Formats: sequence, C-alpha cells, structure tokens
Amino acid sequence: MLEFNQEQIDILSGIVGSERFSVGESNRKLHCRDISPHRGTNPAGVIWPVDTEEVSRILSFAYRQSIPVTPWGAGTSTEGNPIPTKGGLVMDMTQMNRIFEIRPQDFQVDLQPGVLRKELNRKLGTYGLFFPPDPGADATIGGMIANNASGVQTVKYGATADYVMKLVVVLPDGKVIHTGCKAHKSSSGYCLTRLFVGSEGTLGVVTEATLRVAGIPSHTLAVTVTFAELKDASEAVFVMIGSGLEPAALELLTPELIGLMNNEKALNLPEVPCLFCEFHGISRSALLEIAELAKELCEDCGASGFKFGIEEAERKELWRARHEAWETINRSHPGKETLIVDAAVPISRYPEMIVFAQNLVEEKQVLGYVFGHAGDGNLHVVLVGDPGDERQWRVLEDINHRIVERAIEVGGTCTGEHGVGIGKRKFMSLEHGDSYDLMRRLKELVDPKGIMNPGKIFT
Repeated sequence: MLEFNQEQIDILSGIVGSERFSVGESNRKLHCRDISPHRGTNPAGVIWPVDTEEVSRILSFAYRQSIPVTPWGAGTSTEGNPIPTKGGLVMDMTQMNRIFEIRPQDFQVDLQPGVLRKELNRKLGTYGLFFPPDPGADATIGGMIANNASGVQTVKYGATADYVMKLVVVLPDGKVIHTGCKAHKSSSGYCLTRLFVGSEGTLGVVTEATLRVAGIPSHTLAVTVTFAELKDASEAVFVMIGSGLEPAALELLTPELIGLMNNEKALNLPEVPCLFCEFHGISRSALLEIAELAKELCEDCGASGFKFGIEEAERKELWRARHEAWETINRSHPGKETLIVDAAVPISRYPEMIVFAQNLVEEKQVLGYVFGHAGDGNLHVVLVGDPGDERQWRVLEDINHRIVERAIEVGGTCTGEHGVGIGKRKFMSLEHGDSYDLMRRLKELVDPKGIMNPGKIFT
C-alpha cells in the first residue's frame, strides 16, 4: 500500500485526532528502519494511539480494509522486527506510556506497552524494586514483550517471558482479549500469555501488561577475570555455572572488543579474553566468599588475572561500556553497517561455539567482534562491512549462516534474544521442523488476512 486515500485519512484521523496521525514523509521514513541493515517499505501513514479502545478501533478499521499494520516501539530491534514490509500503517505505541499501578506488596506493576524500561526502573526503584530483564537498549516494555527480550542478567533472573503475568491484547479484527492472571501460578488451560510473548506483533497488539518485578539486591559484587586463551575463558563459564555460584551476570568479551572499549572509554583493561561477572547477595561477606570460590575455579581454568571488590563508579562504567558494545563498534567503523549474529546453545557447548565463531571470523579475514551473555549460552558476533559491496556482504551472511546452523545442530536456537524479524526467518524451518507449520497455522487462525506485522517470523 503506497498511500491512503482521503476517506481513509479522515477515518484514522477521526479515531485519534489529526495531531496523532501523520502521512508526512519525515514521519513515515522515521518508522522505516531499526538499527539493523534490513530495509523496509515506507508506510502509508503513522498513528499514535493512547489506549486500548483506540487500538481496537484502528485494528477493526484496518482489518475491514485489509490494511497491513506494523506495531512500533523504540525502534531498537536488530532483526528488522518493527520494519513495515508491505507499507500500510505503522502503529507507534510510544504514547501509550502510563504506569497504572505499582503494587509492591504483590511485587507487580500494571502498565501500558510504551513505557520505557529505564523509566520503569526509576519508578520501581522508589519501592526498592526493579524489572530485571536488561537488553541494554532503553526499549519499550511492549517491544521487550514482543521479542521476549533478555540481556546480561538472564543467567540469574530470566527473560521477559518469565515476568509477564497478564496481558490485554487487541486481536487483528479489533476484538479485545485478556490473558493470564495476577496470581503467581496457574494451571488453567492453555498459556495464551506465553503465546503472545515473543510473537513480534504478528498475532495482535499488546495494550496493557501486568509484570512481576523483583527486589533490588542489597549487595552487589563485580568481578573481572582475564585469560590468555579464549577457550579457557569460555570453559570457565561452564565451570562457574556448574558450581552453583549463581552469578547475576556473566559476560565474555574478546580482546578486539576490549581494545575498542579502551580506546573510547579509557577503561585500561588488559586486551585479552575477559569475563565480566556480577554477583548479588544479602551481605558483602557472603559475596566475598563467593568471589574467593570463583577465583579458585577460574584459576583452575587458566585465569591470568582476577579482580573483585570493584568500586561502584567503576562497576557502572564497566557495565555501561558493555551495554554500549554495539554503539562502540558502530562508531569505530563510520560508513559501515553491522550484521549481528545472535545464537544460543546449551552451556556445555558454549566453549566450542565461541572458538568456532572466532576461527570463522579469522579464517574469512573480516571485521568481526565475538562476545556474548556467556552465563546463558548466548553468543553474539557483530560483523562489520559494506552492504553495497555484494561480495563482502555475502561473506558476512555466510558466517552468520554457518554459526546459526552449528548452534541449531548442537541443540541451540537461531535467536537467543533478538527475535526472528526479517533476518532469522530463513532459519525457522531448520530449527522447528513440523512445529513451524503449526506456528503458521496458528498465525492464519488468529490473523486470517495476514495484516499483523507481515513479513516477520514467516517467509
């Protein structure tokens, strides 16, 4: 759909008001790209609803008119998840940003999907609470639900799906449904809440959510561990997880990425394979005991350096640098694009996957930075190149393909946390087999006209 006719413009403007609907070229272009190299199709218009009723009326109209609808959050996705592929209407959820109620006695919060993660944690912090999933980017909660986002603290706290208790969802035809409940457990029928978490807006639009939250840990201990060999660092991950130390975060960084971080942030870290760890506990003495055990385990794996008792300011700077890894890589290579590999494997296979990916980057002689959420087996490789150079970009795509194939072969997944979007559609059949056909039938059942975020998850 290239453009709306005047009747359609009048109807959509009438639902939300002319100030919250636009067919202007600048607004349309702003909603045509995320941070991935994937390209979409300019939408015919952008609309900003503020409540469930407006979303219902918009989708009801779009369904009758067979207008494609693409939900949009903060636009921080890395696989083209919110990019319109068939034009139509982009539904920008950022003005649905109300926090209805924080209930500290229940460890729950009720909110709209446009609330930003950092703002939510600022509000929760006044009650001594926080929302643990931390993808780094200041994503909207709706986007995190859509992609089942996770991040550096997944090893201890889990992913977004583990915190979503109840949803209000508007289906493609405008019907409003409620899934889940506010009880901490339920055995009542199919878990429809889980069906919508990770569905990337292909089944409907989440307009309200009840989230479980956690208490802010009373004590935190940061640790950095250096190794001479990448294989030793990755094997230490398996040993620490297996020992029951329960790190809150366990990140693996390679010398190449540490070098970029040192140049930009002046961190003065040794440019060797390194683990960033964080432990949460009820007392500093308990954490120091854990750190001593972690040191022994890492030294048995060949650690060359172990630093703990890191000051709060330094700890925050280290994690800020890790969170900004992609931005650092991007800034260090102006004029280039990045292709981000996001695969996850069983913890026992993580060491071989890290070495496999590093060897592949070196063998192909490309710019590539290997790192990841080692504690939950999530591997990232940021490949740098020029999409305009078809031969070079094919090499990067081949590396991505080979890493993902190997991950699936050893019992892993094509996407640990970034979602399927456009970039990972081609791997879905390989990973899921006949289950992929069932997913497709569910999509057709809920969205028979195929208007919801078309071109995502399914080819």
